[in-house]
Amino acid sequence: MPKLLLYITMKGTWIFLIFGTDSNKNRIHVHVGRKATKDYCKIWLEPQVELCKAGDLTTAEIKEVMEIAEQYKDELIKQWNDYMNGKLRMKTIRK
Repeated sequence: MPKLLLYITMKGTWIFLIFGTDSNKNRIHVHVGRKATKDYCKIWLEPQVELCKAGDLTTAEIKEVMEIAEQYKDELIKQWNDYMNGKLRMKTIRK
């Protein structure tokens, strides 16, 4: 599971990643959770940011990761494309 983005806050770290099978999908999206998450949230990034699946996240956590995805949408899409082209470098953001 390649990591696209680590978003680090005082409350913890969100991991934005893709699954190896995601390369077969034609709509760009990310899976989001924390280290102990078993069922990741899935967020579509195009044509707009929208929730696909909540996974184990609470309503408050979903709101938080949706805001992060919206704020970093362009960077996440770039990371997705870099991965598909074999050039992925994980980004880390500290807040």
